[in-house]
Amino acid sequence: MTATASQTLDRVLVLEMVRVTEAAAVAASTLIGRGDEKAADAAAVEAMREALNSLYMDGTVVIGEGERDEAPMLFIGEKVGSAIGKGPKIDIALDPLEGTTICATAGPNSLAVLAIAEEGGLLNAPDVYMQKIAIGPGYPEGLIDLDKSPTENVTALAAAKGVEPRDIIACVLDRPRHAEMIAELRSVGCGIMLIGDGDVAGVIATTNPDTTIDIYMGAGGAPEGVLAAAALRCVGGQFKGRLIFRNDDERARAAKWGVTDLDKQYDLTELARGDCIFAATGVTDGSLLAGVKRKGGKMTTESVVMRASSGTVRWVKGEHRI
Repeated sequence: MTATASQTLDRVLVLEMVRVTEAAAVAASTLIGRGDEKAADAAAVEAMREALNSLYMDGTVVIGEGERDEAPMLFIGEKVGSAIGKGPKIDIALDPLEGTTICATAGPNSLAVLAIAEEGGLLNAPDVYMQKIAIGPGYPEGLIDLDKSPTENVTALAAAKGVEPRDIIACVLDRPRHAEMIAELRSVGCGIMLIGDGDVAGVIATTNPDTTIDIYMGAGGAPEGVLAAAALRCVGGQFKGRLIFRNDDERARAAKWGVTDLDKQYDLTELARGDCIFAATGVTDGSLLAGVKRKGGKMTTESVVMRASSGTVRWVKGEHRI
């Protein structure tokens, strides 16, 4: 279903979103490979917050660094923008540094990521885990389902693609919790691309044939799930997500943010509704974007910005004076 263009989002220029992710990426890039995850994240957060506060909007962070008592800046519920109470009401999902460990160790696919929608357009997900499955565009609707086994999902995808399960490559976070799923996938011949972090890039990679990734599977952060869903709304694909609650504290968080059905399987349009804009800038080199480079007295950045209503994808290369 194609999203209807939003006049509210028209007032927040698409390229302004790139300026925000560029600012976060450039700030984080000074700490690539320095082994300090917290410092890199803090630099990206501060830069993104400053950039957001320069925009004419009444923005609310619905996916952020955590809840108010855990995050000093860009926490869930924080108001940002230069026109609070006056400007267009915007919901914001963000991860100033997707892949903090990646940045600290100079690994691939660290990004600064942002998605916006009209008020109420993005799921206000608590900061818990989410079970996820995603594929790119061009397949029959409803092909994947979290209530199916990994084998059933890969077999269905292979059939739709006209290949054997052994020809499918799944992207999975390299975590002990996925050991059983990985073993099952390999038992049917499915190839596995293990990633150490950065599952937003992993989900988006399913939409790009050059990555060879056919499907993303596994459990990761719920905030990253909403961001990835916003990106897929813009470029096509299918995504299913289910929040995972491990204890009473996490269930209480769900109630605080209005989540009442704890077993619900969310579809793409339930995570990111209506028109939305997704932007990302590379911090380190990856499958989606090149990282920040310093050359003489300049820095270069590479970004992508997408919009659901138009299906437009813009690749933006920036040059910045140091």
